Amino acid sequence: MKKIILALAIAGFFTQVQAQKLMTKNVPLAVTNAFSKAYPEIKDVEWSKDGINFEAEYDQDKVDRSVTFNAAGDILESEVKIKASELPAGVMEYVKKTYDEDEVREAARITDAKGMVTYEAEVKGNDLIFDSKGNFIKAIKK
Repeated sequence: MKKIILALAIAGFFTQVQAQKLMTKNVPLAVTNAFSKAYPEIKDVEWSKDGINFEAEYDQDKVDRSVTFNAAGDILESEVKIKASELPAGVMEYVKKTYDEDEVREAARITDAKGMVTYEAEVKGNDLIFDSKGNFIKAIKK
């Protein structure tokens, strides 16, 4: 029983470290200024800290979006939630073959600072990352 409680406590700690919600006043001014400059029409933003970086989550045109900045205010990547049907064909083939699963819980298109597009599909507690053509890159355990 003690081992289970300890394991749950450790898992909870790492979950807190992964993405920590922040008040805007606790986000570096360089980051909030960069967000305001890049997205002047967006006023309702939720901030979190992901490792050493800062993530702004917001809705635009009724679509969930996020953008990640480093502490200097440089955009590292942006993410747009998409329907699973919008994923490249190879993604669902991989999911069915590897996970024997027909359902992707969440899907997103990610664009890094250099314009490279990747896709993310959440399946059975894993974030699966694919290139722009639907080729598997890696799995990240949630």
